[in-house]
Amino acid sequence: MLSLRQAVRCMRLAVASLALAATALSAPARAQGKLEAHYTASLAGIPIGKGSWVIDIGDTHYSAAASGRTSGLLRLFIGGEGTSAAHGTFGRKDKFASSIYAATIVTRHKTTESRIAIKDGDLATVKLDPPRDKDPKRVPITKAHERGIFDPMTGSLLRVPGKGRLLTPKACDYRVSVFDGRLRYDLKLAYRRMEEVHADKGYAGPVVVCTVQFVPVAGFDPTRTAIRYIKNQRDMEVWLAPIAGTRVLVPFRAQTPTPIGEAVLEADQFVSTPTSTRASLKRARKE
Repeated sequence: MLSLRQAVRCMRLAVASLALAATALSAPARAQGKLEAHYTASLAGIPIGKGSWVIDIGDTHYSAAASGRTSGLLRLFIGGEGTSAAHGTFGRKDKFASSIYAATIVTRHKTTESRIAIKDGDLATVKLDPPRDKDPKRVPITKAHERGIFDPMTGSLLRVPGKGRLLTPKACDYRVSVFDGRLRYDLKLAYRRMEEVHADKGYAGPVVVCTVQFVPVAGFDPTRTAIRYIKNQRDMEVWLAPIAGTRVLVPFRAQTPTPIGEAVLEADQFVSTPTSTRASLKRARKE
């Protein structure tokens, strides 16, 4: 039987996994748009946190920033807040070419910071505070694990190739390799069904629902209860909605069972708008 603290760890890892969808390999150029979204996290129907996410997709570049904090029951046990951001460029055939990612997580007991630079899909630099521990139980991270990867934020942007409909079962046919500086893992998606959603503000319409399988690769302790629990889950779901003006899908809702009830992360505001080339270039110059 899991303790309450272990259950909370499972829930945190599950929500973090679900917040990442997957990254497709290509998409047509000249697709530009912006998303401003607010999310509420709940556990067994009880609100435990809130967050926001702003994404800007330009012609040759993209940026994304998220922030959130726990509240209510969860804050009593772990407290905390976090921020993360990434910006990068598109290369040939509009593949993600490079990115810089930074994240800070503050809990009652500690603060962790990470900064990652990725170039052409391979890790260029990583800075962690505190540094990775040297626990011999952890699966070692090798150079091979640092190739063909995405940072966690870039890995949340699913770019659908082609010119046809965005919301189809094929949108779920992806697997993404993610490295957050401490943990290397894969997220494998598979189609489950279609749904209709209606945010309090913004998007109302269809979403494609994918199952998500968390596959730890390196940097983890295989004896940890939370890792074993989330690895064996087959009922995690992510509901993907489009960013207007682009062929990018992002999570509208994510849900997973936990030992103490279902964890849900859902948008109550999901406002996306297409942007012009001129506006995109102006933002790029400011950056």
